[in-house]
Amino acid sequence: MSKKNREIAFDIVNYTLLTLIAAIMLYPFLNVIAVAFSDYSAYLENPLMIWPRRINLAAFEHVFKDPLILSSYKNTIIITIAGTLISLLLTIMTAYPLSRKDLKGKPILMNIIIFTMLFSGGLIPNYYLIRSLHMIDTLWALILPGALGAYNIILMKNFFESIPDSLEEAAKIDGASDVYILFKIIVPLSTPIIATIALFVAVGYWNSFFSAIVYIRDPGKWTLQLVLREIIMAANTQLLQTGGNYAEMTNIPPQTLKYATLIVAVVPILCVYPFLQKYFVKGIMLGAVKG
Repeated sequence: MSKKNREIAFDIVNYTLLTLIAAIMLYPFLNVIAVAFSDYSAYLENPLMIWPRRINLAAFEHVFKDPLILSSYKNTIIITIAGTLISLLLTIMTAYPLSRKDLKGKPILMNIIIFTMLFSGGLIPNYYLIRSLHMIDTLWALILPGALGAYNIILMKNFFESIPDSLEEAAKIDGASDVYILFKIIVPLSTPIIATIALFVAVGYWNSFFSAIVYIRDPGKWTLQLVLREIIMAANTQLLQTGGNYAEMTNIPPQTLKYATLIVAVVPILCVYPFLQKYFVKGIMLGAVKG
């Protein structure tokens, strides 16, 4: 077999495998969409459908009218936006001094930061800390504890170190302060890594539900993921109860409502990702070059 024929055969096998893998990965999404938009009788006839049948939007109407789901959606948006902004600010202000060669005690500080990646304080000490700060049953309990991560600091620090020192030296000659250099020179040049970390942090806040289970008591402050968890747990009993205040659903089957809520929960992240995708690979590669 000639080299050209071997390349053609390789391409055929390669594309066939990639197509098969893509189909396997896409099927669950297509099934969720099909069931959410279909009448429940169609779902009972064919639970494995990939195309909507006898379209019924009752589940989505309920999702957008239910006060508990709407309040959880609002809470999740607030937590995600506030948490991402606070996390980026803290990460930038921590990584910048650590990226300076003349910082005293830099090895010790880096070892402390790396230590937090290997060992955590534990759930019970964290709970007592949050309670002592009077943040139990507040949205701050879901925002502040995870606002600063060691991995993000290291990525940001490495990216800052890849920026030429000559830019900072020229700015200092012109009389620029460290704050001016950071926010007017360094940060604008660091768009790829900032966008990458913003995506990491935002997805983490959006998908987080364990913290809400531990720290939140008021159903009005629940996150979307926690409400979704309640719906999924109740689907097996055909009765939706969240804190005893959720009405029994007789017209909307739990399976359809569960999938409709899943779609509503995923759409915001899917809408944001394409705008940050172009920065993603560049940010990770440049941020991980230096260690």
